Amino acid sequence: MAGDYDFDDDDAKETTKGGSLKEFDCPGCDANNPVHDGFGDGDELRCNYCGCEYKVKISAEGRAKFKEI
Repeated sequence: MAGDYDFDDDDAKETTKGGSLKEFDCPGCDANNPVHDGFGDGDELRCNYCGCEYKVKISAEGRAKFKEI
């Protein structure tokens, strides 16, 4: 999976006032992870449960895709 943006999180659609997403489901363990400050394109996230780290890419349609780093 490393190197490909192949995990598409359909659940990461709710946004904060600034337009950033505020939660995601981990591609590795499927745990739901709230992000209080929100996140957007190019941000790096860590799953609070399994510890995997991902770089976020937001598509033109507003869907979050994750690349394991």
